[in-house]
Amino acid sequence: MPAAAGRLIRKVTMADYIEPLETIIEQFRRLPGVGKKSAVRMAFGIVDMTEEEARQFSASILEARARIRTCPVCGNLCEGELCPVCDDPRRDHSVICVVEDTRALLSMERVKDYRGIYHVLGGTISPIDGRGPDDINLASLLSRVSAGGVTEVIAATNPTIDGETTALYISKMLRPTGVKVTRLAYGIPVGGDLDYADEMTLLRAIDGRKEI
Repeated sequence: MPAAAGRLIRKVTMADYIEPLETIIEQFRRLPGVGKKSAVRMAFGIVDMTEEEARQFSASILEARARIRTCPVCGNLCEGELCPVCDDPRRDHSVICVVEDTRALLSMERVKDYRGIYHVLGGTISPIDGRGPDDINLASLLSRVSAGGVTEVIAATNPTIDGETTALYISKMLRPTGVKVTRLAYGIPVGGDLDYADEMTLLRAIDGRKEI
């Protein structure tokens, strides 16, 4: 085999994927928590779809993106004017559970005994990542508490360094209002996420919360 042909074969063999497939893979890799292998599997799943299935898949993404909005009160995801929790008159609006994101809110909702409402921060204070108090949804929390009617704020941020930093900041920020600020008890393992906790662990964490 001529040397040039050998080089050409090696070049083709070493190429990972054709450009259109690589584009799909890179788009999936932009999603949080999706690594290279998972992105490749999902990309091949798209390629294996029929043209109609691919159209429906892309249309559902665009439709969801157009219909989903942020609740102006708590920051939860919603479709209407308010999210289902804020719009429910049966909820106890005197207790606000502060969570990092909507996934954590949904995890808390699995604990049926919690009947308060929520406040979604959209992240945590993280000096290492250059994220300060003004970069997350803290100002509106202070406004909600200052408006009156709130007796307790539960700091349900994850038990990580950033989560603890954020919880302590919330306690300091709300201290002048006189509202009680509590922290979830450590039924949740340090370094863990709420969306991986089971119902019993979350229930124990809520029952064992303490003032900070």
